[in-house]
Amino acid sequence: MTSETKAKIAIAGGGLLGRLLAWRLSQRNLDITLFEAGELSMPGGACWTAAGMISPLSELVNSEKQVYTQGLQSLNLWSDWSRLLEQQSGSAVEFRRAGSVLVAHGKDRSELVQFLRELQGKLGESAREQVQPLDAKSLAKLEPALHSFEQGLYLRGEADINNHRLLPVLLHVLRENGVKLRERTKVNCAPGRILLAQGDEAFDGVIDCRGLGAKGQIEGLRGVRGEVMVVESREVVLQRPVRLLHPRYKLYAVPRSDGRTVIGATEIESEDMSPISVRSSMELSSALYSLNPAFAEARILETRVNCRPATMDNMPVIQNEQGLIRVNGLYRHGYLLAPAVVKQVENLVAQQLLQVV
Repeated sequence: MTSETKAKIAIAGGGLLGRLLAWRLSQRNLDITLFEAGELSMPGGACWTAAGMISPLSELVNSEKQVYTQGLQSLNLWSDWSRLLEQQSGSAVEFRRAGSVLVAHGKDRSELVQFLRELQGKLGESAREQVQPLDAKSLAKLEPALHSFEQGLYLRGEADINNHRLLPVLLHVLRENGVKLRERTKVNCAPGRILLAQGDEAFDGVIDCRGLGAKGQIEGLRGVRGEVMVVESREVVLQRPVRLLHPRYKLYAVPRSDGRTVIGATEIESEDMSPISVRSSMELSSALYSLNPAFAEARILETRVNCRPATMDNMPVIQNEQGLIRVNGLYRHGYLLAPAVVKQVENLVAQQLLQVV
């Protein structure tokens, strides 16, 4: 490879990780080809189904400390990357860093107390700066739609991003950057090679981020089913993501700028991709109604089901050998961890190309 020749990098998988990596690496004077088994304009993976929450504090209670620290890194990267993507595309990605709110009904108040204790135990003194207890008055001022709750927690600094705006913006920027897009092309990956039905193609480096499409290449990789509903209400307006703590399920509601709200709670150890169950829809609807009874008149616009790729310990995995990097297992932390993981892979690609040169 001469100094005038661009290194050729293949990326398998056009979900969130694949698009972010293609975008970042295309700005490094590399020849990027992105392979996707489906259609890039209609993402079929968990990246499209997700609510786009970037919530390191919320996840810290039930996750490893690594999720929190990488989540904080991702928060800062999202702030920079969203501005850059908007500049390059001329379109908004709707990244919002307005924090999030946790509430619980009176009989479940112990859930809030326990959540706060868990955070304080893991964060120490810094919990005072990041978590603000709310009484009824301060809660109603912050989120008027939650006026019926007596107390809550405000998690400062948390964020969310509208994935239904972000993913098309990324696709537009990839086209503008000259990334080669190979849709409806199912592949397998090997060091320095993309394996196709009609033959192999050679590359200087291959990145495998196919999610569950890489099952069999990553030990213990499994799918975890998630179900969400999208509702539209003219009467209830939330300002930021809200979580309702409950002993059996934990509802999240993420408002969008168009009056829609994405709600979810279910996490099922199953790779079933059938439509949402009646039980799940009833639980989601009743929990949403309990946030504010005016949600009873909201219209259900759509339901979404998908399976998130997860490892045995629910932590992301990066496997690195010369000519091939596998990255997978973001579980329910896709938007929370993706930028931090992408930065790691960027560095690995740079190291591998230096060895090739």
